[in-house]
Amino acid sequence: MPVISSKKPYRIGRSRTGLGLFATKPIKKGSKIVRYFGPLLDSKKKKDDAVDNKYLFEISNRWTIDGSVRKNIARYINHACKPNAESDVSARKRKVVIRAIKNIEPGEEINYDYGTDYFKIFLKPIGCKCDACEKKRKKKRAEARAEKLRLKLKAEKKVAKKAVRATAKSRGKTTIAKGVVDKGTITKATVAKTANAHARGTGKPTKTKAARTKSLTTRPDQPASPALASQASSDN
Repeated sequence: MPVISSKKPYRIGRSRTGLGLFATKPIKKGSKIVRYFGPLLDSKKKKDDAVDNKYLFEISNRWTIDGSVRKNIARYINHACKPNAESDVSARKRKVVIRAIKNIEPGEEINYDYGTDYFKIFLKPIGCKCDACEKKRKKKRAEARAEKLRLKLKAEKKVAKKAVRATAKSRGKTTIAKGVVDKGTITKATVAKTANAHARGTGKPTKTKAARTKSLTTRPDQPASPALASQASSDN
């Protein structure tokens, strides 16, 4: 790890993604922080064009800075989707300087946006770990947990409702069955009581005395039997 002068407003320290560059003094917006430097690679040369590492900083179609050298302190600055610094590229001078775009307080990590191409090639496959993306992930995780809890409570409520309905239905069947039994008992008792009443002669007769007498009386066109005639004469 390179030694940094105490006069410099930054230090190398542990970050979420490994090593990072942190402010040790207040850095004002617009001020230069550090230069990004290293050997210049010419894309027209096969040897230079064959170099491949994650510290290559393209400044034009032809020239690229190979910032993999350890003396390049700017190589420790990490990417951020919402950075506090930016790269100021001078293609004519073939020079890149990192400048603050916000006031940076001591202890804050210095970061800048690496660009769309770098993000797609190196960061997207593993997931960006900057503060902004981490906050989004935390929010999504919290929303997922809340949704999972909501669905769980909904399922439990549904099960509880089914249990209540099943209990109510079971009680209803028991009440209906009991009513049928009571009704049947009363009916049988009433029938038995009525039968006993008829047997004792206290019930309503099925036929009246007049009806029975009428059934024994012959028709007018038929002669009366001697027994009935004699009974009629004695009654007169």
